[in-house]
Amino acid sequence: MEPAPAFPPNTPVLREVPPLPMHLSRNLAVVHPATATNDSALRDYLRIVIKRVWVIVGTLGVVFGATLVATLRATPIYDAVGSIAINKPDPMLTSLRDGNNAMDYYDPTDLDTEVRILRSDLLALQVIKQLNLDRLTEYGGHGQAAPSSLEMTTDALQPDSERANILLGAFKGSLRVLLEPNTRIIDVHFRSPNKALAARVVNTLANTYIEQNFKTRFESTMQASDWLSRQLVDLQMKVETSQEKLVKYQKDHQILGIDDKQNITTAKLDELNKELTTAESERMQKESIYQLAAAGDTESAAAVANGAAQNKEFANTSGLLEKLQTQKADLEIQSAQLGTQFGPAYPKIAQINNQLHEIDVQIQSEMKKVAGRLRGDYLAALQRENMLRAAFEQQKQQQNKLNESAIEYSLLKRDFETNRTLYEGLLQKLKEAGVTAGLRSNNIREVDIARTPGGPSEPNIPRNLGFALVLGLTSGIGLAFLLEGMDNTVRTPEQAQVISGLPSLGMIPLGSKNKAEPGTKQGLMVASSNEAVELITQSRPQSQMAEAYRALRTSLLLTSLGGPPKTILVTSALPREGKTTTSINTAIVLAQKGVRVLLIDADLRRPSIHKTLGMGPRVGLSNVLTGGATLQQATLRSPVLPNLYVLPAGTPPPNPAELMASSQMIDMLAELRDQYDHIVVDTPPTLSVTDAVVLSTRADAVVLVIRSSQTTKPALRRTRDILAQVNARVCGVLLNAVNLDSPDYYYYYEYQGKYGQRYYDEDLTGEKCQAASSSA
Repeated sequence: MEPAPAFPPNTPVLREVPPLPMHLSRNLAVVHPATATNDSALRDYLRIVIKRVWVIVGTLGVVFGATLVATLRATPIYDAVGSIAINKPDPMLTSLRDGNNAMDYYDPTDLDTEVRILRSDLLALQVIKQLNLDRLTEYGGHGQAAPSSLEMTTDALQPDSERANILLGAFKGSLRVLLEPNTRIIDVHFRSPNKALAARVVNTLANTYIEQNFKTRFESTMQASDWLSRQLVDLQMKVETSQEKLVKYQKDHQILGIDDKQNITTAKLDELNKELTTAESERMQKESIYQLAAAGDTESAAAVANGAAQNKEFANTSGLLEKLQTQKADLEIQSAQLGTQFGPAYPKIAQINNQLHEIDVQIQSEMKKVAGRLRGDYLAALQRENMLRAAFEQQKQQQNKLNESAIEYSLLKRDFETNRTLYEGLLQKLKEAGVTAGLRSNNIREVDIARTPGGPSEPNIPRNLGFALVLGLTSGIGLAFLLEGMDNTVRTPEQAQVISGLPSLGMIPLGSKNKAEPGTKQGLMVASSNEAVELITQSRPQSQMAEAYRALRTSLLLTSLGGPPKTILVTSALPREGKTTTSINTAIVLAQKGVRVLLIDADLRRPSIHKTLGMGPRVGLSNVLTGGATLQQATLRSPVLPNLYVLPAGTPPPNPAELMASSQMIDMLAELRDQYDHIVVDTPPTLSVTDAVVLSTRADAVVLVIRSSQTTKPALRRTRDILAQVNARVCGVLLNAVNLDSPDYYYYYEYQGKYGQRYYDEDLTGEKCQAASSSA
């Protein structure tokens, strides 16, 4: 059974996927093509390599041949190698510098320092002198020794600096010193055409380095010993001076046992402080009692006497006062009883009153005595307090004086002890330096001596040829990419996306250039391309090109936020890029959904839509804008689909740009938006005229059509910039007329030859699709 057409002409309304939110549509339009670009990058590189394979092969042959000839003619170079080990320094030898503790940590930079010493000029000149390398022609010699020149340059480079620089440059150019990773072994390499000389140089350099290291250590030890001897003399004088100052100060200030005396003085000061506090408390107590007794109040005096009776000195007074108080109370009771019983005139009451009077006189007398005694106690307590305070202040002065003397004494004593410690330490170091100078110890030893090389290290024929192969291949590939980069046209959707910065809406394969069958209305001439262009989405709905336009429809419907775009403007950078074909097929695939679609031919300079649809010249857009016809008169139903309407260009006007920017055009578009679901506007090229730029601001979506291998990159960039300047809503770039048989698309669309053909039937026309659908 033949497959039914994807979109038959009379099919009911088809449902599209609902429009996605703006952020999702941007992800589909931008992020997904970028992913595809990264995924196909290797295939693109391989395509370029296959396309320029002969350039790569030629470059590889030239480089490989030149390298082979140069390698066979090169002088053999021998590489001799020897190894030396640098152990940790002996703790006995390093204690002079780092103290008595053994050195467990060794600085890794010390090994780098030793490598640098092996490469030093002084060591190199000593080896050159010992082996008479200045006689060799490879070092600039003539077979004869230069008298006394090296003797001068070994010690100082001034007398023969130019000659020394030549020798050093040649020698160090052949010398290579390497530190083995994670070891203390240093490898010394020397390259020379003379293999025996190479081994001698390595061994001589190692021996000279070991001897120089020992000599340096010995000289540094002797210098340290001399310095210590001079320092000991100075320190001995300082120790004696500081000791004399300490003894003299101790005698002058009578400081004997500073710690014991300081403790006694401090204890005495604390004791006086406590006694003074107690005396102040007693004085205040006695002062208050004295003031109460001196007031003359009998009750207060009695209370004072009772309180004072606690002390022995007030015991007698307190007992007499209590006795008098008791007698007075008894007499008052008797007087009260008799007065109650016999009346106030009773004779015994008068006798009792006389006794009470005598007792009051005695109490007053005793109170005066108590007041006098309390005053004496108060004055005694006050005097004792003043004496203790004076003793306390005197003791404070002694304590301060002792502290001042102790500070100076401690400073002198600390200075003496410090000088003595330094003297003893330096004396110990001096003894160690004497022992170290007598030991011939070295932490450097030779591990492997350099042996005469069995074969040359250079030229390394396999390595050179391998390098030539890599270099030739790299140069050839680079040249291939250079030639490819000089191609200034846009060939793939990925290039269009990267250059323009706009999403890629897809690509349209190159259509068949065969003439249409006689009698059909689809095979007509398009003025912009001068070649037969079919209405492929209607005549061959199962073709690959028709499917590409349906993919474009899907992309357009998902580009706007809130709903599909109403007004879709189609333009291109330059003429002959297929914008009119894209406009017609886009309108057809939109109409195949079952919605009302209007196709407007806004290319008033070179109109072609009416020719493609077989309508012939008639009134159109220009007549409507100039008032020569109404919109209903100019709008025609398309013979392709019943729900596809066409507004031709009409009569060519003298001022197309002004008509596109007129208010009549704006009002007409606003009116048409209410009558149709989609409006597809075909406009002139953007870089040729300004009609498309003027009209782009009124469109919901602008489709920029470019032609594969024809549109240049500057043209695409310039078109994008022009549309961006007017804030046109460019939804993306469509790559038209893509030749899938070109090497540019061989690896991009390899699936076409394996899987795609089973889905496309280029020979299945629209009529056959209808017949197959009817039979089904």
